[in-house]
Amino acid sequence: MIVSTNARYTINVIQDEARHLVQQGAVSRQQPIYTLCRHIPAREWASVEIELEHYNFLLRDRIADLIGPETWDND
Repeated sequence: MIVSTNARYTINVIQDEARHLVQQGAVSRQQPIYTLCRHIPAREWASVEIELEHYNFLLRDRIADLIGPETWDND
């Protein structure tokens, strides 16, 4: 969960948090971006939405669109 007070949510911070939540299994890559609102304080969500809109992401887009392709380490 992003814990912050009056922080500026950059697209990189949002993407990193989404990746972290996917790795933890808290959200799926196939879920819509708006699912992330469960993991971000309500008072901060408006700034997250503004940043996403600035980069042309829609809340109905998949989290996979936000974080990009998965990378795999060689076994």
